[in-house]
Amino acid sequence: MNITIVAVGLRQPDWADSAVKDYLARFPKDFNVTVKEVKAEPRAGQPTAKLMAAEAERIRKAIPTSDIIVALDEHGRDLTTMDFAKRIDAWKNEGCGVSFLIGGADGLDPELKKSARMMMRISSMTLPHAFARVLLSEQIYRAWSILNNHPYHRV
Repeated sequence: MNITIVAVGLRQPDWADSAVKDYLARFPKDFNVTVKEVKAEPRAGQPTAKLMAAEAERIRKAIPTSDIIVALDEHGRDLTTMDFAKRIDAWKNEGCGVSFLIGGADGLDPELKKSARMMMRISSMTLPHAFARVLLSEQIYRAWSILNNHPYHRV
């Protein structure tokens, strides 16, 4: 299975990059998880809609063809870890890759969210983007561990 985390922002704190790299390095070769970073649009007094549209174009270019798109959004579905693992398993059984989208400071463009198969929220609280990457990476690893009876996840 191939999973791509497409995230707006090229520079993250070292602690976040280190944590994400640690989780990504744990996956076996047949369960490939990568992060593709896209440049945030310079603010320079531009309207929010214009900023989000420019970032959306960069995000679209980073999504592998035929991937299922999951947009991370505060209004998305709230899944338990077990539900998330079941969802990953279902997508794996469809034979599709999955791209999780993390927007910029203003979130994701509304048209881009409409193109997603699912909108998902990873917390009811507002999180820094760096932490969202870490949390998503960890939850993907936890889902993999559940599906493979790995001792990382204990019930």
